[in-house]
Amino acid sequence: MTTEQAPTAAKVDLKLEVVVIPVSDVDRAKRFYQDLGWRLDADFVRPDGSRAVQLTPPGSPTSIHLGSGSALPRFLIVNDIEAARAELIARGADVSEVFHRGAEGRIKGPDPERPSYGSLATFNDPDGNAWLLQQVTQRLPGRVDGNSTNFSSSADLAAALRRAAAAHGEHEKRTGGHDANWPDWYAEYMVREQAGKPLPE
Repeated sequence: MTTEQAPTAAKVDLKLEVVVIPVSDVDRAKRFYQDLGWRLDADFVRPDGSRAVQLTPPGSPTSIHLGSGSALPRFLIVNDIEAARAELIARGADVSEVFHRGAEGRIKGPDPERPSYGSLATFNDPDGNAWLLQQVTQRLPGRVDGNSTNFSSSADLAAALRRAAAAHGEHEKRTGGHDANWPDWYAEYMVREQAGKPLPE
């Protein structure tokens, strides 16, 4: 590719936050990594019956999932899955339809309740490496350092501001008037959202 043909910068953040590693015994691997001092973020059974076990090394922004089988995906976290999917397609990737998980496996379309972690899409690179897009807007407790707030780009910050603005609009409807302290409310909302803490009313 020549300099003249170089693609323009991406407009949507794709954060590599989770890598699935193959293991033969999930419980043995979980004990091993916990003994190394890695934080256990999750251990639960998904609606489709598969088990999700996630751990994070100390100080790392990227976590691991323990998995089995082939074509284990790498997770790209996005705050708007439709926008991320559209941009990847425009750049030549063959991205699946957005889906969510149910008892019978994949269900077409985003999760109707639009929870964080619920809406997904996949694509492969030319060598068959699998990637999974996952929409996350609010972290679950324990998944991030609650004492730190970081936005990786202006697009990430803008998306958080839009979510805070929408929630603040509902807050003003409930209170029945203009909130002169809206900057403080926005800040509190954005910090709590990123840390996975209860959101302000």
